[in-house]
This record gives sequence, C-alpha cells and structure tokens, in this order.
Amino acid sequence: MTDHSTKYVAAIDQGTTSSRCIVFDADGAIVAADQREHRQIFPKPGWVEHDATEIWSKVQAVVAGAIARAGLRADQLSALGITNQRETTVLWDRATGKPVHNAIVWQDTRTSALCRQLGGTDGQDRFRGTTGLPLASYFSGPKAAWLLESVPGLRARAERGEIAFGTVDSWLIWNLTGGTDGGRHVTDVTNAGRTMLMDLRTLQWDPAILAAMNIPEAVLPEIRSSAEVYGTAVGPLAGVPVAAALGDQQAAVFGQACYDVGSAKNTYGTGSFLLLNTGDRPVPSKSGLLTTMGYKIGDEAPVYCLEGSIAVTGSLVQWFRDQLGIIRDADEIEPLAASVADNGGAYIVPAFSGLFAPYWRSDARGVVTGLTRYVTKAHLARAVLEATSWQTREVVDAMYEDSGVRITTLKVDGGMTGNGLLMQHQADVLGVPVIRPRVSETTCLGAAYAAGLATGVWNGLDELRAHWRRDAEWAPAMERAEREREYRNWRRAVERSFGWLEDEDGRGASG
Repeated sequence: MTDHSTKYVAAIDQGTTSSRCIVFDADGAIVAADQREHRQIFPKPGWVEHDATEIWSKVQAVVAGAIARAGLRADQLSALGITNQRETTVLWDRATGKPVHNAIVWQDTRTSALCRQLGGTDGQDRFRGTTGLPLASYFSGPKAAWLLESVPGLRARAERGEIAFGTVDSWLIWNLTGGTDGGRHVTDVTNAGRTMLMDLRTLQWDPAILAAMNIPEAVLPEIRSSAEVYGTAVGPLAGVPVAAALGDQQAAVFGQACYDVGSAKNTYGTGSFLLLNTGDRPVPSKSGLLTTMGYKIGDEAPVYCLEGSIAVTGSLVQWFRDQLGIIRDADEIEPLAASVADNGGAYIVPAFSGLFAPYWRSDARGVVTGLTRYVTKAHLARAVLEATSWQTREVVDAMYEDSGVRITTLKVDGGMTGNGLLMQHQADVLGVPVIRPRVSETTCLGAAYAAGLATGVWNGLDELRAHWRRDAEWAPAMERAEREREYRNWRRAVERSFGWLEDEDGRGASG
C-alpha cells in the first residue's frame, strides 16, 4: 500500500531495446515499475532503426502501468524525469506530429562515409575542439544531415520550419507536453552535447557546424539545463511537471552520486559507458575518449565528464545466445564460464560495428583469436565476459592519460552487474574495488533525482549522496604480472580486428 503523505517521482527510461517507467518515493526507493520492449529494425547491414511512434505508445503504456502498480493517481506525482538512449535521431512534422522516417539509432553506421567526407583534411578531429567529439557515425548531427539529404522534399520543409529535430528526450517531452497542441521543443545539455552540433563551453548550437552539415537552425530544439521544469504534462499525466532530462549515461552518473571530481561509474548495458567526473572544466582527450557534459542543475555551473563508450558488451552475450545458440538463456553464461579456470587462450573482440573508445575504428570487425583444439564452449563463454572487462580497462587507462586522475574505485550498474564472475574479473583487471549500489536502476534513479531537485522533493546533492547505499563489492585478487600478461594478449587480439571493412576504393578504411 502506498503512503499518500509521501512524495513520489516517476522516471521514464527510454532505452535501446525497451522503455520502462519506475516510480520512486522520497527516500529514492523503488515503489513500482513497468517495462516493454520495442522492435529493432535492420533495413541493411550496419543500419539500425526504431519506430518513434511505437516508442511513444510503449512509453505511455509503461507510465500508466507503473502508476497503476504503485496504486497512485497521476496527480500524486511531484515530478516526471526522462532519461534516454542517446544520439538516436528523430525528425518529425510539427503539424501532424508524425515522424518523417524511422528513428536512426546510435549504433547505426550508415553515416560513416558522410563523416569521412565532413572530416576532409582535418579528419576526425574537425569539430572536436568545439564539441569534444570525434567525427563518427555514432552521433546525431550526421544522422540528421543524412535524413535531410535522403528523404525527398524534407530539406525544403525543414527550412520552412515545418520539421522538428530531436533526440529521444525531445520527442518524448514534445509529446508529453501537448505535441501538436503546444508541445515544448526542448532538449537538455547532456543530449544536445551528443549531437556534435553544440559548443561545449557556450552550451549553444554552433552556427559553423550547422553550416558545415547543412542543418537549418529552424529544426533544432531549445537547449536547457538537465533539471528544470520544461513544461506540464497533458493527457493521463495532466498537471505533472516534466522536470528533468538526461542522456542515459549521464543519468547513471547522477543516480550513482558521482558528484565529486574523480568519481567514476560504468554502466553495463547493450554497450558499456564509463564516465569520470572532471568538474567544471571540459578536459580535452588525446586518448580517444569523449569530452562530454555530465549534468547541469538549473542555473548552476555545468559539470563535465570524460567518457569511454564501448559499443558491444551485453549485446555480445545476446549474440552468444541468439546467433550461436550456445546458451538458451543469458543467465547460463556465468556457470558455463565458471566451469573452467581461465579462457584457455581464447579472446573475443566484439567489433561488430567497428570499435568505439579509445580506438574509433569503423573499419574494425569482430574476431575470435587464440583458438586451439583445447578451447571449449566454456572457454568461449569466459572470453565473452572478459571482453567486457578488458575493453573497460582500456578506457580507464585512457582516462588516466588524459586527466591525470586515477580511479580508486569503480561504481557499477546495469544488467551485467548481476554476474559475479564478470565483476570479479573487472576488479582483477583494473586492480581497484568494484562496487554495486543497492538500487541498481541508477539510470532511472538519476532522472528521478534531477526531476525531484527541480521541484523541491530533494534539497540538494548532499541529501542525494546520503541515499546512496552499497550492495556488493569485489576486491582485486589477480597478481599484477598475470594481469599485465593477459592485457598484452588482449591488445594483440584487438589489433587483429583492424582493417576488415574496405572502403569504396578497396582499401581498409580507418575510422
């Protein structure tokens, strides 16, 4: 039974494979949740799309479901926060509210050639000084440019102001606050910072980059902070303030209470994303990391992070299950991997759509190396899990190179943290403790915290810090010599993945 005197905050987490809504109470504890998957659309190799209309209907369903399960009425919610898969790009008609094309998902690689073309003689770093990002197919700006070029008549409509561009947060806020009838067209700094169109220092759209990508300013949302009231919901949530938006990884930073310089978290989902708080200054990366927004609360100064993005971690387990059929259920991988003492010399580099940090090689493809007759499916299961730990280690090393900040512990969240064998290996290869919080849904929690801060449910970061509780900790147990030997083997395996994808001239393309 819910206590009607307490305050409740709902958070929508619109992710890559599903949408969910979680209702939290004033202590940051979960009251109720609901979740639904949506379709993954693969029109061509390397192309990944979602139906934004389907996503909106699933979001409405999970919000209604979570509120019903909590035994609440919508008017008992103090605020609603949003967190979302980042970089996924939607263009829609402002008059009809209909998307003009399927959403292009962050994993989609169709803009690789366009990114090389945009780079010209400057290459990947052309916009890095302004945006903190390398030119890569990952980001939203080139996806929007591709749509404007590829959908007949779209550019003219965009220039007339008939079309709206947004990442998923913008699409949801617009629909929640009225859609075609006065919906607010906004985004927050964390999502705007992933379009490759925003200046990290001014927190405004950059006219020179818009001109270079040929994107009319008329399509863009207004950039706001991560925690403020953007508007009031209509429909079933009528009257509830829509009060926060954070890209999913930044929301996890917020939910993990990584508010101090040097605090870091890794989220293990479809991919994995490690963020290190660098405070009020953007740290430029020379090591293949992204300089990114952490969060911005209302009128306060923005907080920046270094981020290492790893494209394939949890989805490697899905591949092992669905494409290879070696396991029937994702939970089976841990006992299978634990049935052998090590990887038997086998390494799997899951560069299914290129490698993200710290390499940014769109020409890389997945490899399995070190095979002998000795290797069994159990060794391969272990190699699948270890691929996640080693990719994380590469990112941590790059962060130290860039910032001089050494991580002393790693806070972890996401589905794979339930795998104790993986978490132990992660602690072993980093040489630092790995800590999982009691509330593992840190992405939703971060969005709820930000919305609650904006509406007075919580008074400040100290109150949120006090809510953070440890659930489990893994201490490193591997000898240093073994760790470094295994790491050298991993790096050799990674090198074998380069140069597989040929460009139009028949040469290996380097991203």
